Amino acid sequence: MATFSQDFKDLAFEDIHASAAERQAAGWRYVQILAVNTENGVDLVYSYMLNGVLDNLVVRGVTAEQVVPSITDVYLEAFVCENEIHDLYGLNIAGIAIDFGGNFYQLAEKAPMTVISPAQLAAREKAKKVAAAKAAKEAAAQKAAEAPAAAPVIDEAAIQAKIAGLDPEKAAKVRAAMEAKMKKAAAEAAPAPAPAAPVIDEAAIEAKIAGLDPEKAAKVRAAMEAKMKKAAEAAANAEGEGE
Repeated sequence: MATFSQDFKDLAFEDIHASAAERQAAGWRYVQILAVNTENGVDLVYSYMLNGVLDNLVVRGVTAEQVVPSITDVYLEAFVCENEIHDLYGLNIAGIAIDFGGNFYQLAEKAPMTVISPAQLAAREKAKKVAAAKAAKEAAAQKAAEAPAAAPVIDEAAIQAKIAGLDPEKAAKVRAAMEAKMKKAAAEAAPAPAPAAPVIDEAAIEAKIAGLDPEKAAKVRAAMEAKMKKAAEAAANAEGEGE
């Protein structure tokens, strides 16, 4: 008796029919077509079996706008899964040998397997906003890390050249004067400071209130805005004391 094993491999959309024909010619048995609803569309899993090996070929992110080729001219028995997928997931499958024309099931709602609950929708929207806020923060950090280092304010070589041979007292005075002059020149040449980051992190707030009812969302927003403003004021005061 053959030992059972299985594998999952990606399959290009345009290779669906050719793959089925190749499998049939090589003696593979058709098992099923599985559909899985995802955020990027519907994943179709074509399963074939031979000598205890189950191969699952995954076509990812199929949309309702695409025309999926039927494989019923190769494996007639696939008409059941293809009609189910058409009715339950709303995919356009062309050339089904036994086509029920959308009436394989009597459904109260079109493509019910693609419907998500309000809670699921809110969770997805929150995840997208959190990811966007994280990406923006990482991009800003990367930009800051790649910024060129500022040139040193004090030109030690120039000072050493100026004070060479002077007595210590005079050298100290010349050094102090040159350092003061260099610092002043650097301050005048420095670019204007970049605008301060906004006190209110709108992305964070939106991520937090996603899915909440309007009344609760308003309260959470108010509390978060107050907390952010307080933190910004504390940071500004700390910076002022440091100067």
